[in-house]
Amino acid sequence: MNLTEPDAKTDVDSIDQAIGARVRARRRSLSMSQSDLADRLGVSFQQVQKYERGANRISGSTLVTASRALQTTVSWLVGEEAHESAAPDEAFTALMTPGALEMLEAYRVIPRPRARQALLALAREMARGDDLPGGL
Repeated sequence: MNLTEPDAKTDVDSIDQAIGARVRARRRSLSMSQSDLADRLGVSFQQVQKYERGANRISGSTLVTASRALQTTVSWLVGEEAHESAAPDEAFTALMTPGALEMLEAYRVIPRPRARQALLALAREMARGDDLPGGL
């Protein structure tokens, strides 16, 4: 990566955000709190929040410690390990949207397929928002 290119900062930020999204997704899948992860990393829970948002870059040594605490590999956290359960960066970035992971978790436990379809149709309609007052 050539850091002198105009888009280099954006590229680095998107990488930090994707890594943070993977850390968050993995932590949540293990039902681990930010405080628990922070204790294992030797940082504050606020620092974990910054890592997960991609606001602060995770150092190499912290990434190794995080991979151990999250029972995964550094390769998976940085998006270089290709296996069937790995989702694309775009999906992890989308999950960083406030409420997105919670919405996905709620959707997952809806038992009736028709109810899931109805919720999806409602969300798509709300996303369009072209005919609703205030874009809602």
